[in-house]
Amino acid sequence: MSGVMVVPKNPFSISFGKKPYQYIERDLVIDEIMSDLQSDIIQNQCFMITGVRGSGKTVTMTAIENELREDDDWIVIGLNAERDMLQSLVAKLYDEKRKLKDYFDTSINLSAFGIGISLKNIPPVADIESALEKILNEIKKRKKRLLITIDEVSNTEGMRQFASSFQIMIRQDYPIFAIMSGLYENIHNLEDEKTLTFLYRAPKYYMEPLSVELIKRSYIKILDIDEERAMEMARLTKGYPFAFQALGKYVWTSPGHELDDEVMIKYDQALAVYVYDKIWDEMSETDRWYMTVIADTGKETIKTSELLELSGKKKNEFSQYRVRLANKGIIDISKRGLLSVKLPRFSEFVREKAGLEFFV
Repeated sequence: MSGVMVVPKNPFSISFGKKPYQYIERDLVIDEIMSDLQSDIIQNQCFMITGVRGSGKTVTMTAIENELREDDDWIVIGLNAERDMLQSLVAKLYDEKRKLKDYFDTSINLSAFGIGISLKNIPPVADIESALEKILNEIKKRKKRLLITIDEVSNTEGMRQFASSFQIMIRQDYPIFAIMSGLYENIHNLEDEKTLTFLYRAPKYYMEPLSVELIKRSYIKILDIDEERAMEMARLTKGYPFAFQALGKYVWTSPGHELDDEVMIKYDQALAVYVYDKIWDEMSETDRWYMTVIADTGKETIKTSELLELSGKKKNEFSQYRVRLANKGIIDISKRGLLSVKLPRFSEFVREKAGLEFFV
């Protein structure tokens, strides 16, 4: 309609799991995993992607999925960790029969599991693991490979059963691969199972912060703002992917793409509601107490010795919490004798929480 101004669609998104329109890819992680998956000599068949909420685990895994789905030599199946994973896998492989041509219609009877049709001359397979082995043997004969992706991995009975079967399939030299993504503590708990220690040997990719320089360039290009303002915004994100999207989203809707007080209020609210409240709930009471001491200093980086003095704790008392908070992606302890808050505006969030929960 003439005379109606078309407002450009906001290119930033704070929806989890779906690749945003504006996205800075984890090229190094993707390239390393793809190189292993496509190598003629198979060295690794299981890969772990971990990091704090909103760090891009699912989007990175999805990027690999999408690339391999275009390759006729690969069958890619995404599984839900909350369901019967072996039966789901066999059912989804049946749905992919275009890549296995006539195999499911002529050579294997899955009717016992409610999958496909009953074949008159072939008895139904009675065990789901046996059915999977038969399918994998056919995949191997046709020189194809199977990639299974699992998001939000945790130490559930279904996940343990699947991982045990996956280990057997690897030993039998089937061309089966898995990428699992999840929070550090959930993956760690799964690895600690006595029968699943093979997972410790799986390559692990931690979603480190994005380059602040890349974020700055993205903001300049997308928002058409000057370098100084773009760098101010980039530093506010600390390289955290969700923060990159959230801050961009609200600056996009701000008049003149200004970084004003209203934008900061919305930015803090998004961080709290979508990510930080959940992180806070999952922290132990002692974790929260240490983070409150850190936040109360008003510093983003402090000496470990200063924290111990303020908290009245000894080094060995703090050690396990220090490592745990680092593994959760909340603090950075890479510099000797120092620790810094890794998540943007998390100290501000903690101070607000502490005022409500510790001092009221």
